[in-house]
Amino acid sequence: RRGMTLQGTPVVDERLLASGDEAGTAPGDRKFRPDVEGLRAVAVLLVVLYHAGVPRITGGYVGVDVFFVISGFVITGLLLRERSGTGRTSILGFYARRVRRILPAATLVIVATVAAAYLVLGVVSGNYVADDGRWAAVFLANFHFEAVGTNYLTAALPPSPLQNFWTLSVEEQFYVVYPTLFLLVARVRGRFSLRTRMSVALGVVIVASYWLSVTQTASHPASAYFSPFTRAWELALGALVAVSTTWLKHLPAQVAALLTWAGLAAVMYSAFVFNAQTAYPGSLVAVPVVGAALIIAGGVAVPRWGAEPLLGLDPFRQLGKRSYSLYLWHWPILIIAAEQVGKSSLPVGDNLILVVIAVLLSMATYHVVENPIRHWRLPTRTSVVAGVALVLATVLVLSVTINAESAPPTPNQVVP
Repeated sequence: RRGMTLQGTPVVDERLLASGDEAGTAPGDRKFRPDVEGLRAVAVLLVVLYHAGVPRITGGYVGVDVFFVISGFVITGLLLRERSGTGRTSILGFYARRVRRILPAATLVIVATVAAAYLVLGVVSGNYVADDGRWAAVFLANFHFEAVGTNYLTAALPPSPLQNFWTLSVEEQFYVVYPTLFLLVARVRGRFSLRTRMSVALGVVIVASYWLSVTQTASHPASAYFSPFTRAWELALGALVAVSTTWLKHLPAQVAALLTWAGLAAVMYSAFVFNAQTAYPGSLVAVPVVGAALIIAGGVAVPRWGAEPLLGLDPFRQLGKRSYSLYLWHWPILIIAAEQVGKSSLPVGDNLILVVIAVLLSMATYHVVENPIRHWRLPTRTSVVAGVALVLATVLVLSVTINAESAPPTPNQVVP
């Protein structure tokens, strides 16, 4: 990205955007939040170790909820910075950034997982995974898995190797609506600031979505688990923290520090106390979600004795940068390896070896695909068109693959 000439002057690759180390903060906050980067690492570690079957991390699935809060915070920070810097909000630009950020790594993992399923598990399983891949490619995996009756927490049979894509689908469905909501609120004229107006709008979303989470979990738990409507409040709470940074930065240092440690304790408590029998998301989802929000909110004031010195350690930050790729890779690897030997899961020791493989793949994906592509200097329309084309091409290739593999043998074929 950047180099030095022999004279010591910096050389910038004009094909690339500015370095991407920023953590998507709002104006008034620091441009880079090491605590947020480290919180990503905590989230992905909880999810990965839970899926690997590590004892006592019975509620590691709450890492997904932490990711939702971070995502809402980051995306809102980017929208606020754009509005502050340019006086406008580009919906097309928003989706161009999402395309460059999300699609390349996601498409790579989908295609690689389908190919591995055919090679390792055979044609029948491969066809099922390819069908799952079509839904994942168009960010409707959550509705697909809900429709086929998947119970994420208590399923006895091995789930789809692409089932972890339901979280990506929920996020992108939220972002179909959210930038438009932001733009509409920004265009409202009145005596109240944009941040104040957004706080009110987000408050309505938070209350309505959380109420739905509580009521729907009691009546239709599978639907509640995969629904973007029950999860929307988690992203909205992260967004609320972003719009509140100008107020949060004035928190007393002792209060801010206490908030960060209380938030981290809430996240860890839910990870070690919740389990497969916990009615989730329900009302208890508030424990890790509010906990994650408190960590980010308290960190705005940069308290000296807060959780940032821990979360900002280099190992956490490095893992946090690669958390997206690791999240994508770890699940297909664990599930395909287990299904290959006819089991729903492998022993913890074997799974941890597979996690190491996933970490190595995520490092390669981050450095070769994810990070370079998201910083390409491409025209906005080109990025969006390329994203739509990539999605359509993925669906077409998977559909052709399913049909080809499912075709009955011709009379001249010898079937072993």
